[in-house]
Amino acid sequence: MQKLFLLLAVFVFCGGALAQVSVPRESQPAMITQLIGDTNVKISYNRPNIKNRKVWGELVPLGKVWRTGANENTTFEVDRDITVNGQKLPAGKYGLHTIPNQNEWIVIFSKANADWGSFTYDEKKDALRVTAKPQIADFQETMAIGFENIRLNTADAVIAWEKVKVPFTIDVGDVNARTLNEFRKQMGALKADDVKTPTDGANWILTSKATGNYEEALNWVNAGLKNRETFGLLVTKARLLSELGKKSEAIATGEKAVQVGKASTPAANTANFEKTLAGWKAQK
Repeated sequence: MQKLFLLLAVFVFCGGALAQVSVPRESQPAMITQLIGDTNVKISYNRPNIKNRKVWGELVPLGKVWRTGANENTTFEVDRDITVNGQKLPAGKYGLHTIPNQNEWIVIFSKANADWGSFTYDEKKDALRVTAKPQIADFQETMAIGFENIRLNTADAVIAWEKVKVPFTIDVGDVNARTLNEFRKQMGALKADDVKTPTDGANWILTSKATGNYEEALNWVNAGLKNRETFGLLVTKARLLSELGKKSEAIATGEKAVQVGKASTPAANTANFEKTLAGWKAQK
C-alpha cells in the first residue's frame, strides 16, 4: 500500500512538473510599457509574422474586427483617466481591437479584456471607439506595437505591420498641475525629519520654470530648513532667491550652503555650485 501511495505521489509530482513546460508559439507574446508624465500605459499582445502572405484584405480582412495581433485578446491598460484622439477613456484594462480599412481604421477599447482574439467581440461592451489614419511605413515582417513622439503629457501608440502603421494619440492631461498638487499635499503633512520633499518640490518648480510658484517654493525650502540645514536645501534656496532678483540674499545663502556642504559627512561636492556663486558675485 505504501509503495502504491509513493508511486502515485511521484506520478502526480511529475505530471505537475510536465504541465509547466512552456510551449513556444508561432506568434510570440510581447508587452510594452510607457510612462507618459505620471501615467503608466501597458499594451500586451502576440506578434504574428507575415511569412510570404498577403496581410491587408486577406490575412486581416478589411472592414472586420481584428484582434490586433494573434491568439489572446490584445490588452491596453492605463492607471489614470486619459483621452485617446481627444476622447475620454477611464483608467482600466481594455481589450484592444481594430477595424482596418484602406483610408481609416477604427480603434476599439472593449470592457471585455480576457477573450481569445476577437471571436466573441461584442460591440455592446465597447468603452470607446476612435478613428485613426493609416500611414505608409517601412516594411515590417513581425507585427509591432510601440510608442512614438513621447512628450510630457502625450505620446502616440503605433500599430505597425507590413508597410502600414496606424498611430493614435494618448493624452494624460495636466501633469504639472497634478504634480504641484501632490507636492502641496506632502508639504501640508511635512514630517520633522523630511528634507527630501521640500528639496524635490522646489527643484521641480525651478526645473519647470514655473515662475509663478517661485515664492511658494521658497516657503517650502524654508519649512525644510526649519527641520535641518542641508547643502541641497540651501543651494535650492539660493537659486530661487537669484531667480527672484534677490542677488545679495542669494549670495549670502550660497556662501552658507558651501560652508554647510564642506562641513557635512561625507563632504558635499560643492565645486559646480561655487562656480555659479562666483558668477553671481561677478554680476553685482
